[in-house]
Amino acid sequence: MSNQRPLVSVEWLVQHLSDDNIGLVDGSWHLPTENRDPHQEYLAGHIPGAVFFDIDRISAPSDLPHMVPSSEVFAESVGSFGLSENKSIVIYDTKGLFSAARVWWMFRLFGFTDVKILDGGMPAWLAAGHKLEQGASVADKTTVRTSLQNGAVVNAAQVLQASQDKSAQILDARSRGRFNGSEPEPRAGLRGGHIPGSLCLPFNELLDAGSLKSNEALREAFDQSGLTDELPVITSCGSGVTAAVLTLALHCIGRDDTSLYDGSWTEWSANPELPVDQ
Repeated sequence: MSNQRPLVSVEWLVQHLSDDNIGLVDGSWHLPTENRDPHQEYLAGHIPGAVFFDIDRISAPSDLPHMVPSSEVFAESVGSFGLSENKSIVIYDTKGLFSAARVWWMFRLFGFTDVKILDGGMPAWLAAGHKLEQGASVADKTTVRTSLQNGAVVNAAQVLQASQDKSAQILDARSRGRFNGSEPEPRAGLRGGHIPGSLCLPFNELLDAGSLKSNEALREAFDQSGLTDELPVITSCGSGVTAAVLTLALHCIGRDDTSLYDGSWTEWSANPELPVDQ
């Protein structure tokens, strides 16, 4: 398998931060139970020049959280940040690697080809002694052309089909306790357990101090989860955010035969007609 890690170091970002073709994006998001406001945290301090990508706001109207928006909404939002498909997009979050992977996945979903993630995120930036700036970064509006990548997103019906006919492997990024139903879900009213036939690989087992582990360690973790190379992979999690960490890690080791279940456990568990295993 090839090595195609779309990660850049703090040192690289320092050298290129002022380049005209760099678009820096703060893609921070937090679980509902954390009671944190990522936009207010962005305004209080972000890496200089970064714009804030609001996962909850840049989404489709839905009872489910932060579902993938239309191409028009994505293009309008990204264009308002001064970004375009001709720029090299670099994304980070405040945890190291958490929601940045979801934003990376979304840019790629809409046809952006040069998209990277700051390895270690804001914690690595601060640990290296670099400063933050306050307020909102402002840029001239651009016109963005998008091209939605077919097959990159799947819905509940497609996941159910894969669960039944084993046409794809379903890989769940939630904790093992949530996967087996022994830990409560962060959203009220959801059943515990997992999609029948799915495999469990908690996203944080792919990380080391907020950075993605080596490709060798990633391959070992996927092997231990039971994942094979024979079938494509559907990644899932609680609401489609950390599933993208799995997608990113698979991409790093050369596997792009993946799709992401956008509704994830929030949609699946809330529908009593869909089966659940524990």
